Amino acid sequence: MTLKAREQQGAAPANPVFEALPERFEFAREEEIVLQRWRDCDAFQESMRRSRKANLPLYTFYDGPPFATGMPHYGHILAGTIKDVVTRYAHQSGHHVERRFGWDCHGLPIEYAIDKKLGITSKEQHLAMGIPAYNKECRSIVQKYASEWRYVTERYGRWIDMDNDWKTMNPTFMESVWWVFKSMYDKGLVYQGFKVMPYSTACHTPLSNFEKGQNYKEVADPAVVASFPIVNADPNSPLHGASLLAFTTTPWTLPSNLALCVNANMTYSVIRDNASGALWVCGSNTILKEVYGKAKVEAGKEPYSVVATMPGSDLVGLQYEPIFDYFAGSPLAAKAFVVVSDDYVQEESGTGIVHQAPAFGEDDYRVCLDHGIIQRGPGLICPVDESGRFTSNVPDFAGRYVKEADRDIIRALRKRGRIVRDYQKKHDYPHCWRSDTPLIYKAVPSWFVNVPKIRDRLLQCNEQTYWVPAYVKERRFHNWLMDARDWSVSRTRYWGTPLPIWISDDGDEIVVIGSIAELQERSGRAEPITDLHREFVDEITIPSSKGKGVLRRVEDVFDCWFESGSMPYASRHYPFENADEFERGFPADFIAEGLDQTRGWFYTLMVVSVALFDKPPFQNLICNGLVLAEDGKKMSKSLNNYPDPMLVMNTHGADAMRLYLINSPVVRADSLKFSEAGVRDVVKDVFVPWSNTLRLFISQARRRALKDGTTFKANPDVFNRTDNVMDKWILSSLQTLIAGFRKEMNLYELAKVVPHLVGFIDKLSLWYVRFNKLRIKGDAGPEACEASLCTLYHVLLSMARLMAPFTPFLADTMYYYLKPALPQEQQEDTVHFDMVPDVDESSRDESIERAVAAMQLVVETGRTARDQASVSLRIPLPKCIVVTSSRELISYVEPLSDYIVEQLNVQSVEFSDAVSDYISVSLEPDNRRLGKRLGKHRPAVVAALKAMSHSDVVKFRQDGVARIGEFDITIEDVIVQTTFIGDAKQFVSHSAGEVVVIISREPDDACVRLGQARTLVAHVQGLRKQALLTIEDEVRIFADYGAGSATSRFIRDHRDYVESSLKVAIEPMAELSPEAHIVADDRKEVVPGESIRVVIARR
Repeated sequence: MTLKAREQQGAAPANPVFEALPERFEFAREEEIVLQRWRDCDAFQESMRRSRKANLPLYTFYDGPPFATGMPHYGHILAGTIKDVVTRYAHQSGHHVERRFGWDCHGLPIEYAIDKKLGITSKEQHLAMGIPAYNKECRSIVQKYASEWRYVTERYGRWIDMDNDWKTMNPTFMESVWWVFKSMYDKGLVYQGFKVMPYSTACHTPLSNFEKGQNYKEVADPAVVASFPIVNADPNSPLHGASLLAFTTTPWTLPSNLALCVNANMTYSVIRDNASGALWVCGSNTILKEVYGKAKVEAGKEPYSVVATMPGSDLVGLQYEPIFDYFAGSPLAAKAFVVVSDDYVQEESGTGIVHQAPAFGEDDYRVCLDHGIIQRGPGLICPVDESGRFTSNVPDFAGRYVKEADRDIIRALRKRGRIVRDYQKKHDYPHCWRSDTPLIYKAVPSWFVNVPKIRDRLLQCNEQTYWVPAYVKERRFHNWLMDARDWSVSRTRYWGTPLPIWISDDGDEIVVIGSIAELQERSGRAEPITDLHREFVDEITIPSSKGKGVLRRVEDVFDCWFESGSMPYASRHYPFENADEFERGFPADFIAEGLDQTRGWFYTLMVVSVALFDKPPFQNLICNGLVLAEDGKKMSKSLNNYPDPMLVMNTHGADAMRLYLINSPVVRADSLKFSEAGVRDVVKDVFVPWSNTLRLFISQARRRALKDGTTFKANPDVFNRTDNVMDKWILSSLQTLIAGFRKEMNLYELAKVVPHLVGFIDKLSLWYVRFNKLRIKGDAGPEACEASLCTLYHVLLSMARLMAPFTPFLADTMYYYLKPALPQEQQEDTVHFDMVPDVDESSRDESIERAVAAMQLVVETGRTARDQASVSLRIPLPKCIVVTSSRELISYVEPLSDYIVEQLNVQSVEFSDAVSDYISVSLEPDNRRLGKRLGKHRPAVVAALKAMSHSDVVKFRQDGVARIGEFDITIEDVIVQTTFIGDAKQFVSHSAGEVVVIISREPDDACVRLGQARTLVAHVQGLRKQALLTIEDEVRIFADYGAGSATSRFIRDHRDYVESSLKVAIEPMAELSPEAHIVADDRKEVVPGESIRVVIARR
């Protein structure tokens, strides 16, 4: 009964239950609608209130804090998406998951931005400005982009609390950092030292070794081989009149040279340069390469001759002429300008003689200290200031930045005849991770955490953690811990948490403070201490307990990585507050960040946690790789080589970007070359089929309601008792998906989950819907229609719940349109209040899944075979033969032959296991696999393979391996070739695995007429679509074609099919009224040489 007829008979108004979908899904626009619904119901906080009220098990998550000094980029969005997927799943699998956003507020990123803004380049400028004014400037930009971060974070669907956030600059956070440091100090893990460290001249501060490792770049530096004349060689020695040759890529360190180092066990040569007659000393194996820059020369044309050879031990104790005389008379250099020995000198590079500038090299410092050339402590020749400029101690280059002075130093030495060779050398060199400027090595005083002291426990605790991918933990992070060095935690800066160390003027008395209350008490200060930044605590003194006057705070602040490594405690103001809450949730269940954090946040978290609690700080970790530009280069604003993330989200939708990122190698720590086309493909290949399946369901459910008043309600009893194979298959496949989904999500294997989810959408749209359209549309009867619609509804609703962590917007849109069929008490404001479905084992049937998989193989193989016939898929072909040696496969597929007939559009299908009646099988060796392995035996093995009978090949394929001579040949070692031996003029064939499908090449007349009827139906449906008609629009269809024509014959023969497919009768054109509301009028040549006119008019 039509809607109009129901109204004319006075029937009750139909209730379609479901809201009609928009004509076209604009996914990005739908996401904005979902966002507003979330805001209206305060969705995230409401979900938190519910899980808290239900007293669900706690799931702890730590968020790695970003700096808010720049806009979020794809790396942030990737890491945020991973965290959101995992924490949404944790919540939807029955946990209370607190998600608080955190901010890194201190340190070099902030100070460097202020220095650039104010044009500050030296420590003197900082002090002239004053710490209070400087820190006020820093505070002002800490949250410069906070609102943009909030907007972007919300826009890509991440649920995290940005109102109840934590900041490293909050006094409560800083106080807990003090407690962490004091706890380490009390355990004997903190000491003050004077070491050569990576030093940022742009930021005027030392960096830790793991910070140094974060930003290596390939650069071309000046490399020189310089000469150092020996001054105390015996006149009778071959060394008399010779010069030692040393190699360096840092010519700016030569003015600070205090020694030369050789390896006592290496062999050295005294050589005479044939061009100049000069005598030089260098490692015997490096002469051509480093001294002359040549790999080899022809015999007899050597540019030098060897005068003598000797062990390096013979060179130890030699004195040489200083290359510069700036410190020749200094008491600090009284024991300098001498040759010493150490095993770190190797012959693989350089000249085998290393110049020593102890203020600017770790090994240099150690070697010179071991040989008494320098003394431990700050009394060291170091003519470079905080900005990396030469001091007045080097008058020729005073005020010059050291790297810029390289060329002039080389030029000065060349004038004095001290340069033997100079050239540009490409090598990887560390740069400041904040300012992107080259680091230097410089001796500075610092406070250190003695990490090697707890190295064994770090390695043991690392073994207790679970990482995805595992190799990052087992190799990269393990190796980093194995080589862990002392961690310099102090920075000579201003905007940061001050080190809580008060020290007497003579350095003998040290007090480390662990809380505001302790500082208040020890200092005797009356006014309350409300802030811990330098401008508030620098002037506070502590009376000496040893009669040494007062103790003053050291000037340093903490490395900001120490603060972020302390976040599990400081973010909760532990131990001063929230102790029970912290202890219940420590260690964290989950953290995630990028691969670079193996030397950053992952490392500092582990060091602090093991130092304090002797346990790892987290249990599970996902490590993502780097998102690169599409050209494989680093994303760069200046190169403009990547699309704006907001533009991508507003064009294709955030869900598409999320799924693109999660379903890529980047979630397994590999790199991803970001492509907007890849995001677009997610929409085309996943979202469009998924939403079209929803559209089909909604339209057919509404059609039933509007046509005959059948209101759809979710009824599990209907789909649970269905006897339809495809219903059972999709329901079983759903349960298999849920089981795998839960397993892999519990293992944090996101990269394995998404392909299964996407694959299931393909199963649903390409197989279930295609095989069941007649049932879904009601053409197979009301009961079949109800069973298929109930099945489809259950699957769509389950998919909305499963996809919710990955595509939170589209999943919620799906749920919004589906939920009206649920009982009122089960309807939620958002799918994210629902739990992930549990596995229903009663719906699983592996035999049905295997049977349909076999049928799919036959259909896909048959489609490929049909393509060879070059006949439209709408035209049936007479016959299909499925050939396989597997009786088991036939037993699976034969009961499903109706589906094969329908999908391949053939009149009949036969099955046969008599393979040799239809095809011949031969084997060809895979030369790439077998070539080297067989060697001279290859001809014999190839002959044996080709001589195999059909039954031999069948057995080989079944067993997977065959013994030929002395070799075990696997089925992967060969290429199986099948050849159809039937009539190729009548049939086409194609094989896949152990299945061959043979199909008639030409249709008969009856097949042609049925194909023409199907073409007409497709044409009319296309006209309906062009006219923007919906399934609910009532129309009349008129056709004009010649009586007695071939067109009239196919319409006569197949009128029932055409009219049932169109759900409306075909009327003669003569009955078209002049007043009719025509919406489509077109001609189509269905039969060659004949045209049919079709007119569609609204009823």
